[in-house]
Amino acid sequence: MTIAALESLSFGLERLALSAAVAGHRLALLTGDRSYYRHELATMPEGVLDIVDVDTTDPVAVRRALAGLPDLAGLVNITDTWSVPAADLAAELGLPGPDPADVRVLRDKSVVRRRLHAAGLSRILPAAHPGMVRLPAVLKDSAGTSSQGVWIVHDETELRAALAEAAAGGTRLKGRLFAEPFLPGPLYSAETLSWKGETRLLGVSSRHTSRTPAVREESAAFPVGLPPGQHETLARWVADVLAAAGHDQGFAHVEFVDTAHGPELVEINRRIGGALIAEALCRALGTDVYDAVVEGALGLRPTLMDGPLVAPFTGPAVAFVLVYPDRPGTLTGWRGLEHLAAFPGNAEWFPVRAPGDVVRDIGDQRGCTGMVLAEAETAELAQHRAWSAATTVRPLMGPLPGDG
Repeated sequence: MTIAALESLSFGLERLALSAAVAGHRLALLTGDRSYYRHELATMPEGVLDIVDVDTTDPVAVRRALAGLPDLAGLVNITDTWSVPAADLAAELGLPGPDPADVRVLRDKSVVRRRLHAAGLSRILPAAHPGMVRLPAVLKDSAGTSSQGVWIVHDETELRAALAEAAAGGTRLKGRLFAEPFLPGPLYSAETLSWKGETRLLGVSSRHTSRTPAVREESAAFPVGLPPGQHETLARWVADVLAAAGHDQGFAHVEFVDTAHGPELVEINRRIGGALIAEALCRALGTDVYDAVVEGALGLRPTLMDGPLVAPFTGPAVAFVLVYPDRPGTLTGWRGLEHLAAFPGNAEWFPVRAPGDVVRDIGDQRGCTGMVLAEAETAELAQHRAWSAATTVRPLMGPLPGDG
């Protein structure tokens, strides 16, 4: 039988295909651009994945492609962009999956915020109008992904500039622009798995973002060492947040800020963590978490909901650093990759881009050319190792097309 994936994250496709095979199924990837997965496709064993080239933004074409798959048993979606279409299709085809209405709520950050405020789980509310927000503030796309369409503004001048940039359309919004007060404190993400309303906190990732107004993610590490009792407290909080938002099954990547008043939600992504978060989960937890993705797609309670975790985590803890160019241009390669083997922590390179790619935006994750991953006994040590190794890698950039 076949399990279909309506697009996927840039990393983890091989693990997903192998998990499907272990469950006795064949994974078929429906994609509009297979080059997005070139690193995974170049390294995975032959014959473990079927690829269906189709315009995944065209519902009619996707339905036709799904109809052509033999014995379709489940539909996987682990992206934000395709979460609503995937939920609609699963319901239409009678396949296991979340309630499409719940998925639509989770794709609207402002609606989720209002729900949490009404439930007493958030101290803040979105502004009635983006231009009337209390400063400092964050302006963002209600359905944005990968830190695109996010502006941190500290004064009226920055607010006007952000509103003008958003109105100019240079950053295409997937939803609508809204604003809420800025949350002071360190950023984390809770990595969770839910089934029929029950939620399990698998661990917490640290998050580091740039200091520029155009916020982009710089690094992450898993699992964060929490003080005694704080894991249980945070587990209760994130379970209440997901319940109030309507998420009752599957993975969730819940970003929050540790404020002076306790955790405050940034956003909920109803999927496994992106970049190399899922890889970090697999290594640190000592299990392939993609097995849970496959089990959920088949309508089965994931084994990960009940199985023992490596706790306290004995390692390896994992950290990764995103590598950006200093300027837009055409990527010609990297300098310093040959030195990674000299660093502690089994430093590895995961390319996101390939030579010849044009990199126009370096203010968000679209500018990431690759990631350096490292391991250690703790997330803090892994972060230090990954950062030190990543400083030796430099993207080499040529001119943009048409610039001579």
